[in-house]
Amino acid sequence: MALDDLKSALPDYAKDLKLNLGSVIGNSDLPAQQLWGTVLACAIASRSPKVLTALEPEAKANLSPEAYTAAKAAAAVMAMNNVFYRTRHLLSDPEYGNLRAGLRMNVIGNPGVEKTDFELWSLAVSAINGCGQCLDSHEQVLRKAGVDRETIQEAFKIASVVQAVGTVLDAEAALADPAPALS
Repeated sequence: MALDDLKSALPDYAKDLKLNLGSVIGNSDLPAQQLWGTVLACAIASRSPKVLTALEPEAKANLSPEAYTAAKAAAAVMAMNNVFYRTRHLLSDPEYGNLRAGLRMNVIGNPGVEKTDFELWSLAVSAINGCGQCLDSHEQVLRKAGVDRETIQEAFKIASVVQAVGTVLDAEAALADPAPALS
C-alpha cells in the first residue's frame, strides 16, 4: 500500500487526516533523510501494520541503508526509553530520578547517521509515546545543535498525523472484523 493507497483507505470522517498526511509528507520542507527517517520511525511507533507496510517501502527507497537502520533503531530505543523515563517522571517519589538507569542505549551515542537526524527521529517517536522528559531532552539537544523550532515542529506534526492515521485504520479494521478480537 503506497501513500496514495493509504490516503484512500481512510474513511470520509478522517478527511482531515487524508489531507494532512499528503501535506506533512508530500509538502515537507525537511531534507529527504530527515523526512523519511521521521516517517519510518513514526510508522513503527504507531504500531499499525497497515501504516508501516504502506510507508516503509518509500522510506527505504529514500534512505541510505545506514539511515534506514538508524530510523528503526530510533523507534526501538525510544520504545524502551519512553516507557522508562515517562514512568520515572510520573512516579511521585523523586528519588527514582537519582537511581542509575542501567539500560543500554549505545545507539544514541553512535547512531550511524547525523546526530541531529537521529535526535529528530527520537523526538518524533517520543511525541507518539508521550514522554515529556524525552521530548524535552531531545528538543534541547536539537536546539543546541542549531535546529530551528519549525523543523522540530515538522517532526512532531508528522508523528501526530502518522499516529492518527494508524489509529483510524486499525479501528476501522477492528470494526470490519470484530471476531478476531473476541477469540
